[in-house]
Amino acid sequence: MGIQLTNTMTRRKEPFHTLEPGKVKMYVCGPTVYNYIHIGNARPAIVFDTLRRYLKYRGYEVTFVQNITDVDDKLIRVANQEGVTVKEVADRYTDAYNADLKSLNVPPPDIQPRVMQTIPEIIEFVQGLIEKGFAYESEGDVYFRTGRFQEYGKLSHQPLDDLQAGARVEINEKKEHPLDFVLWKAAKTGEVTWESPWGEGRPGWHIECSAMALKFLGEEIDIHAGGTDLVFPHHENEIAQSECFTGKVFARYWLHNGMLNIDNEKMSKSLGNFLLARELSEKFGGQLIRFFMLQGHYRNPINFSEELIEQAANGMERIKTAYTNLSHRLDTVRAEEPNDQAQEQARIIGELRERFIAEMDDDINTANAITVIFDVVKEANLYLRHQNVGETEVRAYMDLLVELTEVLGLEIAEEQELLDSEVDALIEERTEARKARNFARSDEIRDLLAAKGIVLEDTPQGVRWRRK
Repeated sequence: MGIQLTNTMTRRKEPFHTLEPGKVKMYVCGPTVYNYIHIGNARPAIVFDTLRRYLKYRGYEVTFVQNITDVDDKLIRVANQEGVTVKEVADRYTDAYNADLKSLNVPPPDIQPRVMQTIPEIIEFVQGLIEKGFAYESEGDVYFRTGRFQEYGKLSHQPLDDLQAGARVEINEKKEHPLDFVLWKAAKTGEVTWESPWGEGRPGWHIECSAMALKFLGEEIDIHAGGTDLVFPHHENEIAQSECFTGKVFARYWLHNGMLNIDNEKMSKSLGNFLLARELSEKFGGQLIRFFMLQGHYRNPINFSEELIEQAANGMERIKTAYTNLSHRLDTVRAEEPNDQAQEQARIIGELRERFIAEMDDDINTANAITVIFDVVKEANLYLRHQNVGETEVRAYMDLLVELTEVLGLEIAEEQELLDSEVDALIEERTEARKARNFARSDEIRDLLAAKGIVLEDTPQGVRWRRK
């Protein structure tokens, strides 16, 4: 059936078709860099990196854009408190964000635009909306006329009357209508500002993503993604201003990940359960945090607790242990040994790969995909119980584990140090091979041990060994 994605816009699962065959234009909303990211911020980073990885695995060329919001009320407040510039605060926490992503094995986006670098494009965008009649200036502020966009509310599926009722809670006399939202803010004392046709000021929040997506991906994109908390008003407003500016459908697919709770409670500083991603990565390791996140479906809420992390650690260890066992068996298997399991194992391995693809095709169901990986572990362990195993089959299981875990951004092929007992067993096999004048096998074992940092010394009293 091919890839199916649940589209927030239509509230149903849809076949994935790109604007341009074989190419994906993907935009994901990034952080506001006024502090270190918390563990909830890490979830969309991991989820949509996994989507990017899978699309590439399935043969797509992906252009992945994720913005940095480096102009915001929170940033201005921190800068004023510290007596530094907004840019200094933004640079510090952008670097921290990228370091946190690296620890979670999330590669940088292809393009990481920042608001301060996109001011001319934002001003041009706002000016274009004014010229088309979709925006107006009021005392140095510029607002979007939501009433001019007949489809306003189509993403969040909220009746216009409900939206209007909510908007009237906070009356702003500068607005023509309570639902109108700000595109450009007039300058205030102590804020970073830029010159514009409407006087000194700075961009509103929503306009930045529309301007960046247009600049780097064009008028129409394939995927726009973020957390469910962004559906309204942020993504709703992006749609309104983008589609009014271009006259085209902004994004084909809108994807949103569920929120993360801590011990079944909403994360909050007041509750004392506010967990930074970097602290958890240091405590548990970024790989384990990533594995934990992917054990639930991305659209569902997920609960974080140390007990659940420990369960995830046990699961991750099962996968790594299976790979290690295969690796050690590969080191000792004799390629010329007869093996009557080759055809059956090839069938099993092929079916496991197809099952993994089917689960990931089904709305990126990483939870079920991980279940398939555990089935790979099970089949590999069963195969290793055979007295005679084939080098091709052992290597195929190893390759499959690496292939599937890499799609999820997990690294299992760590360099393993041989145990003393394993070194002794290999040395004994090498001795027997030399007695049988099987010098090829003897040399293979010597080279293997050398690669593992084991130095052999042949003495009259027997073979001695040491680690480099």
